[in-house]
Amino acid sequence: MSTEQPTEKELLKTVLEPLLEDFQYWFERSRNLLESEQMSFFSASEQAQLLEKIVHSQREVQTAKMLFNATDGSAGIDSKMLLPWHQLVAECWSVAQKCRESKNQSN
Repeated sequence: MSTEQPTEKELLKTVLEPLLEDFQYWFERSRNLLESEQMSFFSASEQAQLLEKIVHSQREVQTAKMLFNATDGSAGIDSKMLLPWHQLVAECWSVAQKCRESKNQSN
């Protein structure tokens, strides 16, 4: 019984493409939240700094996705780029959770 291994290109398309879409989704969602509400647990400066990080990361992810698409899924991304995006998504989740908790406490 032989199991055929996916090619590098197939693996990139299977793993990297949805990962980039996830980054775009969470960054956009967080950006919308930060642009529409003032977080009581942030100073205006802290909120602006996080928003700036998100906008910058959105541009990086968009560039990576354009390169990935332009090479028909042949170009990968250095894992050193992925780690900061993962960390920022985790920070965004934390902010969203604090925001929900803050709203629940005020109700």
